[in-house]
Amino acid sequence: MFLYSKNFDEQKAKAMKGLRKALEEGKVDRDIIPLLEKINSLENYFTTSSCSGRISVMEMPHFGDKVNSVWLGKWHREVAFEEVMEAVRRHRFGQLWFLVRSPILHIGARTMDDAVRLLNLAIGLGFKYSNIKSVSHKKLLVEIRSTERMDVPLGEDGKLWVSESYIERIVVLANSQLRRFKGKLKRLEEEIERLNAGP
Repeated sequence: MFLYSKNFDEQKAKAMKGLRKALEEGKVDRDIIPLLEKINSLENYFTTSSCSGRISVMEMPHFGDKVNSVWLGKWHREVAFEEVMEAVRRHRFGQLWFLVRSPILHIGARTMDDAVRLLNLAIGLGFKYSNIKSVSHKKLLVEIRSTERMDVPLGEDGKLWVSESYIERIVVLANSQLRRFKGKLKRLEEEIERLNAGP
């Protein structure tokens, strides 16, 4: 079995140090912490970054300009219509977008066999966009991603293009998507220990 990274244990130790710091600073989504703990307890895996998925309202100079974008509202849970409208009312300049992003996890694996086993587990649990993101002598990284996503333009330069009743409907849809991908995360948390059992 080829060891892609001779420094795997060193990389894991460094990643765990970074995770501990992020936890202390409150920078980790609370509902994904139990899953991260389970993954990092496995001998052949460690997490490098994660997001449990989110619903957000964002102001952008133009779509795709993340550097100059501003969060007007961001939630890693189901959101109420009025919360979304409070964020929408803060919009002044540029484009206004309502976004849903599914969970994403980056996980280091010790060997290609380990990476493939994790990938197959994730895809089997509904994380259909998962892939092996990086393969090199330095790093073997699996990306776990789901399919849920929304990109809805709401207005520009302080003016809404849609009605409040339309926004209310997309909030319902967004919450439905969020429940769906949070359920997948829970199933992954329940099943991840299967990787300890070997092939």
